[in-house]
Amino acid sequence: MSFVEVQDLVKHFRTKYGVVTAVDHVSFGIDKGELVTLLGPSGCGKTTTLRCIAGLERPDSGDVLIEGRPMFGQGFVPPSRRNIGMVFQNYAVWPHMTVAANVAYGLKIARVPRALRMQRVREVLELVGLAGLEERYPAQLSGGQQQRVALARALVRQPKVLLLDEPLSNLDAKLREKMRFEIRRIVKQLGITAVYVTHDQAEAMVLSDRIAVMESGRIVQMGSPKEIYHRPATRFVADFIGTTNILEGRVEQVNKEQGLVSVITEIGRTLCRLPNPIPVPTDTSVCLSVRPEDVEVLTHCSELQTNTYQGRVVERAYLGHLLYLFISVGGTQLRVQCHPRLQVEEGQEVYVYLDPERCVILTS
Repeated sequence: MSFVEVQDLVKHFRTKYGVVTAVDHVSFGIDKGELVTLLGPSGCGKTTTLRCIAGLERPDSGDVLIEGRPMFGQGFVPPSRRNIGMVFQNYAVWPHMTVAANVAYGLKIARVPRALRMQRVREVLELVGLAGLEERYPAQLSGGQQQRVALARALVRQPKVLLLDEPLSNLDAKLREKMRFEIRRIVKQLGITAVYVTHDQAEAMVLSDRIAVMESGRIVQMGSPKEIYHRPATRFVADFIGTTNILEGRVEQVNKEQGLVSVITEIGRTLCRLPNPIPVPTDTSVCLSVRPEDVEVLTHCSELQTNTYQGRVVERAYLGHLLYLFISVGGTQLRVQCHPRLQVEEGQEVYVYLDPERCVILTS
């Protein structure tokens, strides 16, 4: 059994417009020491799921097990008895207390002896990079430092599970990027089991061992960042994680032996490979997902090969380390990510090649 087990969780809210299903039969497990991110747009149910794990919301059905112990099914276990640390979006640090007093507050409530309290506070402030700031007040700290105080306060009681609800959303872009790596480093250094909630795809990719992508209260795909990015299960996942080109079409032919599918799309006949050679019925409507970096641009082509198409550059955007091209092919436009040294201009005729191994077929 997983260290944390979410079992068939359902949560409804009553509004003036009727009953809203925030969490719709969500199930997943988290291994000890694993960092799992719940990723999705606003209103998809990720924070409600996290609050159910914390005990701040009671589900209408289903259960949460921590180390095999039910949190709801055999009597409600309150948040204070779950040995969980939580970091909120708005820091929630007390402005009238020093950094040390903020961090030590939970230990004081738990009647931990003063000497041990101070030792743990020193250790955790060192861990989060705030050593030497013990006597400062929140108003004297930057946003990033206040978030570190909130993280230290959650960690000082040595919880079994750490829950983080959009903890970086109030920070500026540069600080957010730095804190992603810091949070992962700290979680992995402590070997703690963590659940992280965010709508930021890049944040999820950097932080996570696994990502659960949520849509309309359900988990639509769960896997490693690499699996989610390169093999999205649905059009929603392909669109939500990074940038992709979506080609709509119909299945023309299926080669069961080779695991190849021929699809007639708006740019022509396109071959793609299934991750597992499970045939899709012919004449089925499907979508293909092709990442911009997986489109190869050719300035010359003596003969059109499979998955090679003629097009015209309609727009180029130079970003220093990258060159983005928008290429008109057939009845659609492909977004392409290239090396900045590629010599192409707007209006130039080019050819694009789509590797069948990188064309992902989506049936929903």
